[in-house]
Amino acid sequence: MEGRSSGEAARREAVGDADAGGALREQARVAELTGTQTGDQELREQLQKAKDDYSMATGAISSLQRQLEIQESQLRRIKSEKEMLQKKLRERENQLQAMSTKFCSLREERKHEEMMVTIEKENCSLRQAVTEQECRLAEQNKLISELQGTVSKLQAEVLSSQHHIRKQQRAQAAIQSQAETLEHRELQTRVALECITSRFERYRSKIIQATFSTAGSKPPQAEVTDEELLEAMQKIINERMEFHQMLKQKGIKVPLLHSTDTATLSPTSAKGRRKSPAR
Repeated sequence: MEGRSSGEAARREAVGDADAGGALREQARVAELTGTQTGDQELREQLQKAKDDYSMATGAISSLQRQLEIQESQLRRIKSEKEMLQKKLRERENQLQAMSTKFCSLREERKHEEMMVTIEKENCSLRQAVTEQECRLAEQNKLISELQGTVSKLQAEVLSSQHHIRKQQRAQAAIQSQAETLEHRELQTRVALECITSRFERYRSKIIQATFSTAGSKPPQAEVTDEELLEAMQKIINERMEFHQMLKQKGIKVPLLHSTDTATLSPTSAKGRRKSPAR
């Protein structure tokens, strides 16, 4: 019993599996059919769109052909009008040439008159310009004459200044020569004065030495002035005169003394107070 029940169960299970596989295959076929129908619908739509595009293109081509025919018709009409206008233009040119030939002489005369008027105007302008240039030239000549006069005056002043400068230079040279001569003389005089001063100092020193070297005289302790020297000499002279007078009174023959003006040896006759170093 158990074996029979298990076999039935197995058959049922196998039948169930077979039913399930068939259902799956059916679903797959349905899905494939649905996809095929969808693709067919898309192809139909694309075909319809292509037909519509073709119809539109055909209409556009027809429209363009009609426009081309219209343009060609207009072009033929324009060419015809052009030929007619060219013909009229040639006729007008012939008429114009005839009129030009007819009025050529008049134009030439008129041109000649206009040219003469223009030339006359130019001549007037040139005459006016020449007049202005002559006035300017006269002014320039006047200015040049004034400048030449000024230059001549300045040249004369320059010559006078140069003469005055040369005269001053000669005077300065003469003054310089005189100054050099005076300077040379001054130098000679200074040298001679120094020589005389040196000789005078030596002579004065000898006088001082002779004056203060006599018996009873004290040698000076400081510098001796001219007044002191004259007083000492006057004292010596007075002493000699007194001694000479005393000898004469005693009857002793003595030579005569030289007459000397003692007033010249007085201290009041001295003009300076020259000092000499003590010997």
